[in-house]
Amino acid sequence: MPKYYEDKEEDGRACSGVREDLRQCLLESPCVLQENKSPKQCLREGHCRSLQVTFFACKRSMRLSLVQEPLTSLLGVPT
Repeated sequence: MPKYYEDKEEDGRACSGVREDLRQCLLESPCVLQENKSPKQCLREGHCRSLQVTFFACKRSMRLSLVQEPLTSLLGVPT
């Protein structure tokens, strides 16, 4: 489940809260704890899939906003 990090210092990167939830999910998964696999390998096997999808959707939205902003200024469209 996603967690709220009230006392955690913001790291300044995009989507840091979802990134931290994904990291924790993988580190606490049976794949890592019981099967002794790496978090990267567990991610490839589909563990914590919903958080992975959410994280990539967040990153994608950040990239789209970076691309759209210069386009609107070039076209003279008010934001």
